[in-house]
Parts: sequence; C-alpha cells; structure tokens
Amino acid sequence: MGKVLAVVVSALVLVGVTLAGAFVVLGGVDWLRDRQAIVVPEEYRVVILAAAERCPVVPPEVLAAQLASESSWDPYAVSPAGAQGLAQFMPAVWEQYAVDGDGDGVIDVWNPVDAIHSAAELNCVNAALVADVPGDEVENILAAYNAGFNQVVKYEGVPPFPETEAYVERILTRAERVQF
Repeated sequence: MGKVLAVVVSALVLVGVTLAGAFVVLGGVDWLRDRQAIVVPEEYRVVILAAAERCPVVPPEVLAAQLASESSWDPYAVSPAGAQGLAQFMPAVWEQYAVDGDGDGVIDVWNPVDAIHSAAELNCVNAALVADVPGDEVENILAAYNAGFNQVVKYEGVPPFPETEAYVERILTRAERVQF
C-alpha cells in the first residue's frame, strides 16, 4: 500500500510541476492578466475618451490598455528606471511633450488628467514621426512610446527588443478586453 501511495503522490507531483512549468512558459501571471477584462476606472473613462480624440489613429481602447499596462491605474507610480505617473513618463520626455489636459494652468505628471492627455499627445507625435515606417501603424506608435521613435525608424518597425515586442503585444491583447 505504501509503494502505491508513493507512486500516486509522485505522479501528482509530476503533473503539478508540469502544469506549473507550462503556466510559466505561457507567460504565467502576465498571460492570465492579459486575458482578463480591463475595466477602466470610472474617474478616467471620460478623460480617456476625450484624450483619444487628440490622436484618432490610436483608439481609446488602446490608450486605456496602454495606461493600464504602464501603471495599473496608479497616478503615483514610479518605475525602477524613474518613469513617473499614470502614463509612466521619463522626466525629460515629460518636459518635452506634456500638456495641460485639465486646463488649470499647471502641467503635472502626477495629475491623471494631464498624464492621460499627454500620453495621447505623445502617441500622436510618435504617429507623425513613424508615419513612413513600414508595418502596422499602431504597433509602431506603441513601440515608439516604449523604445523611442528613433528605434522604430532605425529598425523599420517594432525594434527587436524583447521588452518592446512584449509591450506592444501586451497592449494590443489587453485592448481587446477594455471595458469603459
């Protein structure tokens, strides 16, 4: 009886390890999260819809998925690299492209309305900068947001950087599941 139990337990452990390994290979938690609905927080819904009008080539669902991916809706997020706010702007990029989204006379990276409008504005700037680059227009815009437009131009499309390739894929996958 003891040997049978040991064999059954060993088989169950092997199955568990195999399933866990498959889960990790498929992307683990990120894979699971990317397939869940992205519910836009109520306080950002109207803002995202209005900001998306700045750059009609990037649909509001893509902008929402981009923001959710950048910060998980945390307006005070700071990345290890120093990117700040809801849209994860590096300070130099913020200085160059930020806009006063709420019209209060202050351009603040920590203000979600400014950050959302600034992300949409940067998407539109990137759209113009990569307009002549072959490939999917929205993919190139997202890659430019992540890696810089110069890399998209240099590689004539999404650059072969694993982080950027995953970023573009993640946002487009998540955009299909955005709920306003």
